[in-house]
Amino acid sequence: MAISSIKFDANGLVPAIAQDAQTGAVLMLAYMNAESLQQTLESGYATYYSRSRQKLWRKGETSGHTQRVLSISYDCDGDAILMQVEQTGPACHTGAYSCFHNELRRADPDDMPATSAIVQQVYDVIADRKVHPREGSYTNYLLEKGVEKICKKVGEEASETIIAAMKGNQEEVTYEAADLMYHLLVLLFQQGVTPQQVWEELARRR
Repeated sequence: MAISSIKFDANGLVPAIAQDAQTGAVLMLAYMNAESLQQTLESGYATYYSRSRQKLWRKGETSGHTQRVLSISYDCDGDAILMQVEQTGPACHTGAYSCFHNELRRADPDDMPATSAIVQQVYDVIADRKVHPREGSYTNYLLEKGVEKICKKVGEEASETIIAAMKGNQEEVTYEAADLMYHLLVLLFQQGVTPQQVWEELARRR
């Protein structure tokens, strides 16, 4: 990345957006000058420029909530930066996961497009059921029965997915595959394995 391609404003600053590389969530917006951008490139960790204190600051230097920078890109005009980061802890100084937690308009969940982030969300719900059981919860039922019951369900759903595929029915394949993925996530949680560990293993096989 050529810093000379960045168009800093009259104060020598450029807005920098940090995005969670795993979930795609926008975490925060801060500002960088040429020096902080150079430090970010060299260290691999996000370093910003504080307009109020007029000094550089590395994200997480006091809180420990660091941002390991995986990639940096800039927009077509060269006057804004987007960073894909690995966030440790919350990004916002309030303790919120993202600085963008104040809503002007709430989206209808049915209108929101489904993304791969739903895998982590379902896993998080499974983990929450373990800590906060709910009466009648199927997830709690599986966790209480243990690994043998969960493995049996994974096998059943895998078989049903195969049958649907052999029939060439896309709707059934989609439905059965969703069942299979859910039960697999329950098994992963029961075994103490996170989706991130699976993603990293897949990445090693590319």
